[in-house]
Amino acid sequence: MAIRGMRTTTGGWNRRGFLGLTAGAGAAALLGTSACGAGGASGSGSAGDKSLTVACEGGGKIELQPVVDKFKQDTGSAVTLVELPYEGLFNRLTSELAGGKPSFDVCAVDAVWIPLFANKLAALDGLFTDAVKTDLFPALIQEAQADGHFIGMPVWTNSEILFYRKDLFEDPKEKAAFQKKYGYPLAPPTTWQQFTDIATFFTRPDQKLYGTDVKGAVETEWLAHVLQAGSPGVVLDDSGNVIVDNAQHVAALAFYADLNNKHKVAPTGAAQTDWNAAQNLFNQGQTAMTRFWAHAYRQIPQDAKVAGKVGAAPMVGGTAGVAGIPGPWYLSAPKGGAKADLAQQFIKAAYDHNALSIDTTLGLAARKSAYQQYADKPGYESFGPLLATLNASATRARPATPHWQRIVDSVLVPTIQKALTPGADYAALLKAARTQIEGIIK
Repeated sequence: MAIRGMRTTTGGWNRRGFLGLTAGAGAAALLGTSACGAGGASGSGSAGDKSLTVACEGGGKIELQPVVDKFKQDTGSAVTLVELPYEGLFNRLTSELAGGKPSFDVCAVDAVWIPLFANKLAALDGLFTDAVKTDLFPALIQEAQADGHFIGMPVWTNSEILFYRKDLFEDPKEKAAFQKKYGYPLAPPTTWQQFTDIATFFTRPDQKLYGTDVKGAVETEWLAHVLQAGSPGVVLDDSGNVIVDNAQHVAALAFYADLNNKHKVAPTGAAQTDWNAAQNLFNQGQTAMTRFWAHAYRQIPQDAKVAGKVGAAPMVGGTAGVAGIPGPWYLSAPKGGAKADLAQQFIKAAYDHNALSIDTTLGLAARKSAYQQYADKPGYESFGPLLATLNASATRARPATPHWQRIVDSVLVPTIQKALTPGADYAALLKAARTQIEGIIK
């Protein structure tokens, strides 16, 4: 996986508009020359062969290597991690799962792929004991299921939290000026109003400082605000009905877009701002706050203007309180795999030793207990806010639809970008979005 925050849509690794089973033919064609060049076909070996092939993306290889080493130490079984780029991994899974002869025994599956591959993945119900489910975040348990079965074990997840500049928030002069102007203490915001007040206070274009960023090129942040507003889901409800124009979606779009249109607390070019641009703005000291993926806290460059000056807090909250959109990946096994038992043994090991991944450069896990082990350690100050956000009652997974990426690329992002124009009619934009989405899912 590419690092979350780089040209992404759901909190992480690269997501492209071709996602969907209708892309299977094109994906298979692309695999024609690449399949043998990235790992071979060891997954088709005999059941007696005590080795495994795991297909994953770059970030997955980083995260899984400590587990692989531990698994070999404990069982003597060798595991080969076949690293593919995001699109290459999707192409391979699409082609080989459809063909019924996968070259892998285990695969890392992005959350948005679960509905696409559900009927080709083995049930993992036996791994999801009560103790396991207690140690996983509710949204991940929901997302790991399809047709009444668990088909993916979460191995790492992420969520946006709030990053803020402690050098500004803890400056006595700034604190006194804010208290005088707004009548309450300057502190990391917990509500939309506080976020807007603080962003307004720190917006000083003459100093090349803005209160926050507004990311028009991605949808996840706005959807987190939709949940904070109390919507029963984002874009679709649990029954698959389109709710993108309900009152909560409108309220969240108004809050989000007004930061740019009305309050003018974000740098110019909001409609084109993506994760990468927002991260650079914050690291360069040009924004006082950013809503960003928690893993980035440990990846702030030492030569960044804000290095050593960054605080972390849970995602802000609306009327329903704090909420975020999780960005998980899962380990799955192909249905009918020749090494099904050993594959499930490895997937269980990945859960059992989940905390080992926190010591990697990506530094993410899926279990609550894994994050809790590190939350009080210096350098891991983002873990407490991440736990609070992922555990929040309003936090939910994205809808389980095979059309999700098409909805994102062709409807949600363009709608947000249109909204980032002064005078935009937010309700009308979402009404039009509803019509478009209904046409996609019909």
